[in-house]
Amino acid sequence: MAIAFTTIKQVTAQLYDRSLRGIPKDTEAALRSADARERNETARHTLRVMLQSAEAAQREQHFICSDAGVPVYFVKVGVQAQFAGNLRQAITEGFAELVDTIQPPLLPHVTHPLTLARGYRGKGMPIVTFDLVDDCDHVEITCSPKALGSGRWAALEIFSFPDLKTIEEFVLDTVIQAGAQPCPPVVIGVGIGGTFDYAAKMAKEATLRPIGTAHAEPMVADMERRLVQAVNQTGFGPMGTGGDSTAMAVHVNYCAGHGFTPVAVAFNCWINRRTRARLFNDGRVEILE
Repeated sequence: MAIAFTTIKQVTAQLYDRSLRGIPKDTEAALRSADARERNETARHTLRVMLQSAEAAQREQHFICSDAGVPVYFVKVGVQAQFAGNLRQAITEGFAELVDTIQPPLLPHVTHPLTLARGYRGKGMPIVTFDLVDDCDHVEITCSPKALGSGRWAALEIFSFPDLKTIEEFVLDTVIQAGAQPCPPVVIGVGIGGTFDYAAKMAKEATLRPIGTAHAEPMVADMERRLVQAVNQTGFGPMGTGGDSTAMAVHVNYCAGHGFTPVAVAFNCWINRRTRARLFNDGRVEILE
């Protein structure tokens, strides 16, 4: 058997739709944990409003935020997976059909970068990246729409033979420049090494890691702990209301490279949009998040 074209269309559209109407379970737990630790009364109130908003959106099937962003998919393709049709085309057609049927309607956030014309379709949209996975007979698709608040403040700089202090200072400088505009408490992804494009990819993928999981390597896990502690000492707090809860997590990915070392920083806002599913050759669909 092969994974049906219509299944890919339906699942990817559903992943995007679901990402707009709720928050991941780990994100809910992180917000509740932040509320329990937070010392600032206004910040605690803001965190509780966020949780109430997420609960109401899921219950009433409304959007949590009016900025639905643009559809972004990360696709891990097992080398033994089989497809009855074109994978990218199915994702594109699924989004087009969703635009015509979703309620409430989506705002036209897809923007031509040269003319600034706005709509629902455009070159390279939806944004899809593919990775091959050995010894695997399914495809895993993650939807993480990118909106203005978190997308605007991503940054990348290339250093020559930087030490850890230099890298961490760049991450903190990026957070300080962003301030409350990415809608904290945020999840911060950091990509270190590789090449210019790969560092950015690693940073975005780092934001998708479940909150509460540390990097497997102790040196990197220590960096993550230092960074999240430092970010939460900036005092921006939930939606800029002050307090101790500017970041729910800082996740770091790295890759070997040359002496020049790109460092990329990406943000996910407090909604932390992330839905995921696996599609198998035998027709099964497993919802992971």
